[in-house]
Amino acid sequence: MPFLKRAEREAQNASTLEKTSSPNHPSNAELPSEQKVTILAVSLGLVASIGGFMFGYVSGQISGYFLMDDYAKRFGQRQSDGTYTFDATRQGTITALLCAGCMVGSLIAGKIADSLGRRLAISVSALWCCVGTIIEISSQHTWYQFAIGRGVNGIGIGALSVLVPMYQSESAPAVLRGVLVASYQLFVTLGIWTSEMINYGTEAMESSASWRIPNGVSFIWALILGAGILLLPESPRFAYRQGREEEARHTIARLAGIAPDSRDVNYQIAEIRVKLEEEKAGADTHWWEIFTGPKMFYRTTLGIVLQAGQQLTGANFFFYYGTTIFDGVGLNNSYVAQIILGTVNVVCTFGGLYVVQKSGRRKALMVGAGWMMMCFLIYSFVGHFLLNAGKETKTAGNVLIVFSCLFIVAFATTWGPLVWAVVAELYPARYRAPCMALATTSNWLWNFLMSFFTEFITGAIDYLYGLVFAGCCAALIFVVFFFVIESKDRSLEEIDTMYMLGVNPITSSRWDGSKLPQETSPDTSGRNSSDAERGPSVARVPTKTIEE
Repeated sequence: MPFLKRAEREAQNASTLEKTSSPNHPSNAELPSEQKVTILAVSLGLVASIGGFMFGYVSGQISGYFLMDDYAKRFGQRQSDGTYTFDATRQGTITALLCAGCMVGSLIAGKIADSLGRRLAISVSALWCCVGTIIEISSQHTWYQFAIGRGVNGIGIGALSVLVPMYQSESAPAVLRGVLVASYQLFVTLGIWTSEMINYGTEAMESSASWRIPNGVSFIWALILGAGILLLPESPRFAYRQGREEEARHTIARLAGIAPDSRDVNYQIAEIRVKLEEEKAGADTHWWEIFTGPKMFYRTTLGIVLQAGQQLTGANFFFYYGTTIFDGVGLNNSYVAQIILGTVNVVCTFGGLYVVQKSGRRKALMVGAGWMMMCFLIYSFVGHFLLNAGKETKTAGNVLIVFSCLFIVAFATTWGPLVWAVVAELYPARYRAPCMALATTSNWLWNFLMSFFTEFITGAIDYLYGLVFAGCCAALIFVVFFFVIESKDRSLEEIDTMYMLGVNPITSSRWDGSKLPQETSPDTSGRNSSDAERGPSVARVPTKTIEE
């Protein structure tokens, strides 16, 4: 019996379902119409997304520190003329150790989430960031102590980058899931913008307060998240897997603003139950099954590529070159330049939430990648042949400002928020934690590589570095077109079934799970893929339904 048909039968036969229910149960794609936008669901999205704010704040503040006199005197290198500067190696190490720590944090986040639960894991990770901040603030004249503090801080930030989207995707009603998960990226941009504004307000101070005040403010965000997340309900899917069905039922109902015995709640509980029973019917899970399980190599690799692709779009490259661009048109205060780019990023990410809610994932990602590719082509050629060559600097600077902002519009409305939503929806519950950890690690790996090597590369080939990102954007269009299934307004269990059945990504937006043929039976038990591919000779372990 196919997954969706059996889920319908369980929901219809549950004792809490209305006796007058129609025998023709609607497909799950129709159910979000019953759900409401509740204060609890919005609060869940906003509080959890502070994890993104913390990442944006920590990563955005460091560029301003390098321009502060007291910070340079303490941690920079004295030159013959009495000034203090940072060479590429020292600056790259201080900047990139945050990303290195984030890689470690993202790798261990899955295990923490499955051991402590989603809420408690987020709280512990947030409070861990305070340890790193203490190490940074207490640094006196040893630059590597400050760098180590950023690495320790990064462990917590990296864990949050996995835990927050996981918690949001498992908890949010389908009608709001895309927006709430994408709000993580919105808060990243808000964090960057806030750090730039605070840096602008303290950079003129001559004492260590110029960089210690912005650093100390980090405690506020960590404490708000660490305490606030404990006031919210546990992920209903995690609660159900721990045997707490009534808690899961009431959480789903409260978040969606419907009754605990409503058709929608019964349907979702039935979906979760069927998936869990199918998993238990298979063998015990091993870590390598995220590659060898049925259809898992496809999905694990796709998540890794999408998260790496978010970095390889080149968004950080624009922020890195922002000072040079604005210098070309007379804006010599680099703090003002950063605030301008940061403001565009924040405003457009609000538009990204609308795109997530109203537009399909596939279409938005493909249009965004094409838009960014066009911006990078113009940016690279104009920068190399005019600005870098010293020709028509004023005009070239104006062109680069326009296309820098256009690029940020495209990134902030598509690849910035949408990747977090798509990857959070990509995996079955059994493998979600390790798969999301691995995918997010690829994001941090490329973030680390770009943070450390960008200054070396741009010193060698200047603006032509942008052609690399233009090529990556072109490749991402094909990745999305041929491999990403449209998941807008579908439950996580339905998305899992679509991948298991091998639904064609190109036509996936028109797929209707209620019309599955009776003989179709996607195996989501987690057996080794080599077993799954042997055909009829391998008997599937039966899963009991309510009638049985």
